[in-house]
Amino acid sequence: MDKPAFTGAMEKPIYTHHSDSDSDHTNPTTINQGNQDHLVRPSKPRGDSRFHEHLSDTQASHLAEVGAKGDVTLAPGTERRIRIEKKLKMKLDASSVSDFVDHSPCESSIATDFGLVVTRNYIDRNNAAAARLQGFEEDLHLTGNQFPTLLSILYVGYILFQVPSNMLLNRIGRPSLYIPAAMLVWGMISVLTGICTNFVGALLTRLFLGMVEAAFLPGALFILSKWYKKDEISLRYTILYCGNLISNAFGSLIAAGVLANMKGKLGHAAWRWLFFIEGALTMFFAIVAVFMLPDFPHNTRRGFTEEERQVAQLRMLEDVGEVDRDSGEDRWYSGLVMALKDWKIYILMLSLTACVTGLSFNIYFPTLTKTLGYGTTQTLLLAAPPWLFACILALINSWHSDRSKEKFIHSTWPLVMGIIGFIISMATKPSNKAARYVALFLQAGSYAGYIIMYTWMSSSFPRPPAKRAVALAFMNALSQTGNIAGSYVWPNKFGPSYTKSYGIVLAMFGVTILLNLLFRQILVSANRRLDEGERAFNEHGDTIAQAAALESTTVQDAKAMQKGFRFLI
Repeated sequence: MDKPAFTGAMEKPIYTHHSDSDSDHTNPTTINQGNQDHLVRPSKPRGDSRFHEHLSDTQASHLAEVGAKGDVTLAPGTERRIRIEKKLKMKLDASSVSDFVDHSPCESSIATDFGLVVTRNYIDRNNAAAARLQGFEEDLHLTGNQFPTLLSILYVGYILFQVPSNMLLNRIGRPSLYIPAAMLVWGMISVLTGICTNFVGALLTRLFLGMVEAAFLPGALFILSKWYKKDEISLRYTILYCGNLISNAFGSLIAAGVLANMKGKLGHAAWRWLFFIEGALTMFFAIVAVFMLPDFPHNTRRGFTEEERQVAQLRMLEDVGEVDRDSGEDRWYSGLVMALKDWKIYILMLSLTACVTGLSFNIYFPTLTKTLGYGTTQTLLLAAPPWLFACILALINSWHSDRSKEKFIHSTWPLVMGIIGFIISMATKPSNKAARYVALFLQAGSYAGYIIMYTWMSSSFPRPPAKRAVALAFMNALSQTGNIAGSYVWPNKFGPSYTKSYGIVLAMFGVTILLNLLFRQILVSANRRLDEGERAFNEHGDTIAQAAALESTTVQDAKAMQKGFRFLI
């Protein structure tokens, strides 16, 4: 039987042929696509398709073992499947006290756990901006562009090491150890920043900090994509990324307390204590994270029953039509090659880069808040509420994006809101405190659109996992060049109004919206080609009947089986 299979490059529908002999190898597996029941037989490896990622014999056997051992009670819609999936999602989504009942250590939300880690990630990364308010530049004898260089050098290591890190994570398959190990090292580096005495020392610690932090965000995005389906992931990514927004809020509050009360303690400047304390907290949370984070659905052992692990794998199979595992025939660099050949990646990468440049106000947020004319402590306290507002807004926006299965509008309107905030800041004088403070809220809220763009990455490049791991890391890494450029968008000479700076970031948001519109149209065309492929198949009734006989199912189920993967637009 001929049936359309998802194609990585989306140039035209690709068809995979199953002969009668194929049916002797494995039993059919009942899955669900678009709320329809399907019977999908694992393919044996073939070399005739350039885009379709086939399963090895081992993976085919694994698929058969998971869903096809005559265990129809795990089929979508059955009472047992509903019960198991409900419990699985409760474990993934909600904090629970059942640790004390069934001793399952993995009962807290994956996204929340990563959100706690990302909070430490961004607090450590942004400490320099807060330290600048209390003698950081003076004590290190920084001049000219040395401070923005310290900010930007972090992203050099961050960019270079993201793709290798995600390739290694996918190969090792133990994020519960890999992520905490990286976290422990970057916490130590943060502590060492507090003992620096000159520009070179601070430059090296910032460079190494970026190299180690490269393991976290793309790794977290990849891990979440292994557990959640494409219409569930926006909210989970947002919970994760709210760690960043909360870090901007609570990082400012922590900094306010440390900088106000630790000056001269044990002979150290207050800004040094900021690095000591927050670096030590990161190392503590790294140890805790070992017991909080799971591995992948196929190999995690802690906190999930065997049935829950099977359902977790079936959910991903139902989402994209294939087992979420790499082929045993793939080489270690196969994912890199597949990702680099998919030109859609470059469109979204450019859009993310423009957006990150536009969001560069985040790096200088304490400086922009200080233009309101308050002291250091008041400035840091005032910097927190806009980020709490942004977090709430992002959660609501992502929740609605998942429900509506829409990406473009949900990524665009927050950016438009940010543009309005930029215009207000450009049109008002620094003495107009009320208007400029409201503008800071609108600017911070633009992060709600940026987060949706991250979820768009995962749903647009779903398989195989090796390609998805590289695609997520590659786009996130190169988009961080926007942070390097953004470090130089806000020089002191543009202050206190920063009109020129706001003009630059406004233009970057405009470019982002245009590129997102182009990316949406590319996906619309890809979905149209998939529709045409399925329609051509369904027009031949005798083929449908043959398919039903071959798969030992009904004609209705054979038709439903063709309702395949579609991109979210």
